[in-house]
Amino acid sequence: MSAEPRVLSGRYRLDELIGRGGMASVYRGQDLTLGREVAIKVLEKDLAADKTFRTRFRLEAQAASRMSHPAVVRVYDAGEDVDVYADGSRHPVPYIVMELVRGRLLKEIIASGPVPVADALRYTDGILEALEYSHRAGVVHRDIKPGNVMVTGQGQVKVMDFGIARAVSDSSSTVAETTAIIGTAAYFSPEQAKGEPVDGRADLYSAGIVLYEMLTGRPPFRGDTPVAVAYQHVSETPVTPSEVVETVPRNLDAVVLRAIAKDPFQRYQDAASFRAALDAAGDGKTPTRRQVKTLTSELYGANPRQAAETARSLRQLSTDNTMTRTQTGPPVAWIWTGVAVLAVLLISLLIWVMTIQPGSQIPANARIVPDVVDMSWDRAEELLLAQDLEAKPVEESSEQIAEGNVIRTDPAGATSVERGQTITVYVSTGQEMATVPLLINLSRTEAQAALEGAGLTLGAVTSRNDPDLAEGTVISAPYDEGDEVPVGTVVSLEVASGKVTVEDMNRYPLDAAESKIDGLNLTAEVIEDPGCAANPDGPSVASQTPVGDVPIHSTVQLTVCTGE
Repeated sequence: MSAEPRVLSGRYRLDELIGRGGMASVYRGQDLTLGREVAIKVLEKDLAADKTFRTRFRLEAQAASRMSHPAVVRVYDAGEDVDVYADGSRHPVPYIVMELVRGRLLKEIIASGPVPVADALRYTDGILEALEYSHRAGVVHRDIKPGNVMVTGQGQVKVMDFGIARAVSDSSSTVAETTAIIGTAAYFSPEQAKGEPVDGRADLYSAGIVLYEMLTGRPPFRGDTPVAVAYQHVSETPVTPSEVVETVPRNLDAVVLRAIAKDPFQRYQDAASFRAALDAAGDGKTPTRRQVKTLTSELYGANPRQAAETARSLRQLSTDNTMTRTQTGPPVAWIWTGVAVLAVLLISLLIWVMTIQPGSQIPANARIVPDVVDMSWDRAEELLLAQDLEAKPVEESSEQIAEGNVIRTDPAGATSVERGQTITVYVSTGQEMATVPLLINLSRTEAQAALEGAGLTLGAVTSRNDPDLAEGTVISAPYDEGDEVPVGTVVSLEVASGKVTVEDMNRYPLDAAESKIDGLNLTAEVIEDPGCAANPDGPSVASQTPVGDVPIHSTVQLTVCTGE
């Protein structure tokens, strides 16, 4: 291994490894351009080899980078480096650059056992605060779990990995494959376990599972395999937290049960409602055990334990030969009457079915356009040809659909058309790219105009002292002229402040002070003061005006004592 640390894309230096998961390794690093410490997440080779995943990963990371909130670990950048193997083959190395957070993973805190109730509520509120912000921004996390939550030394909650779970799940063909990659079946919502579309309520379900685990020291559903756990999320009724740990207040039982309801419409509908319920639980009246059981029945149906007992009793009755009847069966006349009534009903139903007329006939030459959205062009063409339809490809850029996949069709899927009709298939060329224009040495106004002209967006603008450049002149940017980046990329700039810092040189030898001022491209004006005694060791600075930040190319007055 080389003694020199690796630098990704010529900008991000990888230092020591600080974490590793099933999907990526995390390193402490240094942004050499902005001179700040960062955390760098480098994707594992099997994921990096999937072009579709790399595209979705980059798009989701860019969406996450637009979020800025104290409870969200900030994503600064996402990029792709290249490994060249000994045989000359090139392998992509996708990475994301994040805010470096010093603290402990919530997973490590829970590993020590149940979390004190006050801390559990505070951590959950921090998670919900992050979700409230992200959901307003249109970003669903999809992978809330203790391993994605950091708690700083000051107790601040920071949620990380926004958007990454979507990149994984959108690139995985099955729930099992997604589960294997993310490794978080214990926190899945039922709709995720069933492979259904998800919204922000899935995040709230996962947050409820995390709260349950903090209160009890274990998640509500456990199993030997991810599939077994996923089944429990869909079908099983959880034991209330207070039944697991007696010291958990029962008013939190009601909050947790509502948060992890199977039906998304029975859960809290947004993070703000969940937070309000937690606040109210601390002040509200404690529900009775009967009320908690009633809520459980409302949210999850009949008690599974009671159902199991009923089934066991029925099996016992059906196999117990020692039991004898205490009364005879029903009269024979009743039986034949019931059979006759049933026969009449069946005959009537058969006649009704045979005489009913269909409301409309589907023409023999009609075809239904298959739904091929997000499929590859080759697969979409194959399905359309199988329906005796012609496929006409039209290329179009897309931020959401990977390159080579179908964005939409015209007519749309599920539409009835004539056999042989031509279906226009819009195929993604990937996200439209833009060329970074010349930015260095332009004024801020000129740089902004150049970025907008290239289809890019001006981001944060920071200032730095420079002895030569006029105020607002661009000193640096994260991309070089000619770099290809997605249209709409946010580009931050570092511009000159138009000032330079002059230290206080009182008591400095005059020639040393003049040399420093000259090095800052400033002019030194020496003022002799006969009213104070001259330094016998040579002229020195008695006072200086100004001190600190001064306009570039300005004059600094140095007063020197020349008296007896």
